[in-house]
Amino acid sequence: MRLARARTDDGVREGEYRDGRLVADDAEYEVDEGDLLPPCDPDALFCVGRNFAATLDQMDYERPEEPDFFIKPPHSLLGHRDPIPYPRWTDELTYAGELAAVIDEPCADVEPTEVPEYVRGYTVMNDMDALDQQGRTARKAFTGSGPLGPWLETEVDPTAIDMYTDVAGERRQEANTELMLFDPYEVVSYLSEHFTLRTGDVVAFGSPANPGLVEPGDSVEITYEGIGTLVNEVAAE
Repeated sequence: MRLARARTDDGVREGEYRDGRLVADDAEYEVDEGDLLPPCDPDALFCVGRNFAATLDQMDYERPEEPDFFIKPPHSLLGHRDPIPYPRWTDELTYAGELAAVIDEPCADVEPTEVPEYVRGYTVMNDMDALDQQGRTARKAFTGSGPLGPWLETEVDPTAIDMYTDVAGERRQEANTELMLFDPYEVVSYLSEHFTLRTGDVVAFGSPANPGLVEPGDSVEITYEGIGTLVNEVAAE
């Protein structure tokens, strides 16, 4: 099932997305992809880095002994088809096509085998990164740095999904989630030991190697098979 949030004539509504229609509890609405909002309203986005061996090789990182994470704030969110503002203070902006889980109910100290009970569904995130800035917060936590969508898929096995990213029509990434160093269940379990995860929170599981920068006018299309394709165009700020 695909769950979505969208702008409608009656305001923001949530429900099942079926080929251009949003079936909410109170009514059914026609929506196009430009009406779709980020599919959740998180308190925080927990993002794991260095979770693919190819990324370690590209960036010359050491293999982590446990998930290496950082946090994006809610104002980093953008929806499907929203333009990504190119910050005026960077000359090196890149992308990262990531699988993301959305938490369904508050949880803490969850075992990996229990994680599916607490996940509402899976979606796609683009972890934008201003490479020439100092420190992860400056690089990754700016406004508009976390496009998310287009919807949540509730019926998917996150451990073996093919993915690919196209930038301006050029294939830039291609991998499978089975290549993660820490699988999605291990990551959510690890984070739940350190935080009480709240309803709507996002956990993103890292990106394969991501060669190349983006420029204003580039379209970034990130696909996770069985979930969907997140599309955003980079725009001058």
